[in-house]
Amino acid sequence: MKLVKVLAALDTFYGAPGAPHPTDPYEMILHNNCGYPATDASCAKGFDALKSEVGLLPDDILAAPERKLTGLMRLGGIVPDVRAARLKEIAALVKYTYGGDLGAVLKKSLPEARKALKKFPTIGDPGADKILLFTRTAPIAAVPSNCVHVPVRLGFGEEKKNYAATYRSAQEAIRSELPAECDALVRAYLLLKRHGQELCKRSRPLCGSCPVSAGCPWYQAKRGVVPQ
Repeated sequence: MKLVKVLAALDTFYGAPGAPHPTDPYEMILHNNCGYPATDASCAKGFDALKSEVGLLPDDILAAPERKLTGLMRLGGIVPDVRAARLKEIAALVKYTYGGDLGAVLKKSLPEARKALKKFPTIGDPGADKILLFTRTAPIAAVPSNCVHVPVRLGFGEEKKNYAATYRSAQEAIRSELPAECDALVRAYLLLKRHGQELCKRSRPLCGSCPVSAGCPWYQAKRGVVPQ
């Protein structure tokens, strides 16, 4: 089954995905560090509390007492003290290394931009790719970091010896299936992520409710059937 057909079926099943938020590179990094485990819900709780109680500007975060940041981060899950320290690290990097404007980094070459983004806490290749795509810096075939298994199960990429290799395999498969356009790649990212969160879970996937199980190699292999 072609990826465009898979995405069309997921779109029909879940509804068209809304616009991603946030899409500012600095805010995306803050958001990613405001929850742990880093789910949409946990990150949103911490991020919204930070925005309302402290503010998002680097100076706001650097001036905030560590105790206050830790208290706010408790709303987003465990290890709040670690995440509070990371917020200060992020703010300091943006202010002192990038002159308060992380957006300027994205105007550099893609290798330079990716290298700069990966200096921030919790941002590896998947996070950097997501930022580059969601900010529309480049049409990169980003793959949801905690849902890499979804395209692989559907036949887009292969399970490799380590996560990084599996991620690259899925990324290459998506790149080969979709046009190099930000709109198409953002839509794919959001639909694959939602599918991984709701039905195609890493453990105990709900294959009986899946709208694309008939063409899913992983599901059909478990049944001993060749997918259509």
